[in-house]
Amino acid sequence: MIKVLLVDDQNLIRQGLKALLELEADLEIVGEAENGEMALNLIEQLQPDVILMDMRMPIMDGVAATREIQKRFSNIKILVLTTFDDDEYVKAALQNGAMGYLLKDTPSEELAEAIRAVDKGYTQLGPGIVKKLLTQFPSLEATQSPPTPPSLAELTPREKEVLRLIAQGASNREIAKQLYISEGTVKNHVTNMLNRLNLRDRTQAAIFANTYLSYLNESD
Repeated sequence: MIKVLLVDDQNLIRQGLKALLELEADLEIVGEAENGEMALNLIEQLQPDVILMDMRMPIMDGVAATREIQKRFSNIKILVLTTFDDDEYVKAALQNGAMGYLLKDTPSEELAEAIRAVDKGYTQLGPGIVKKLLTQFPSLEATQSPPTPPSLAELTPREKEVLRLIAQGASNREIAKQLYISEGTVKNHVTNMLNRLNLRDRTQAAIFANTYLSYLNESD
């Protein structure tokens, strides 16, 4: 059973989401919060697996809440569900640890599948969101079959493994567990990999890895 916490300042939205998601046998709505601060206060008591997080809320918005939750409860997955597809919201949410970004017009069955995927550690992005992120990489969106960047060959086998897992949306803790190494070692690999590829953050790394996935798999 996947325990879900709903965070949205509109009661009607929360009630609608609860009614729809409770039709899914493997999803349990364990609580509701009308802002990020309230969500933080409920987490220890409710122990949710996934938080559905709105962006624009009073007192503490979704970006600030996502940042604080990831600092204090890094095992909890956050899936943004909002009306706004503003570039800055998308970028800020993902940079601060959100595992996915969907709009509120997402069909309920797709939302349920996204919750399941995020719970397993996979990144979920709604239609158009990936395109927004790719605008940060004009050199990568010009062709469907981009040439292999020379910097890819500079990665060590372990850095390539870490990059593949980042592309799947895995956290440092999950990468450490899967590769049987410490979180500190994972952080070192991530830092080295970002430097070699001249990338700014994990979001760019995930887009890079998905763009060059075939080359990444063939390079071992």
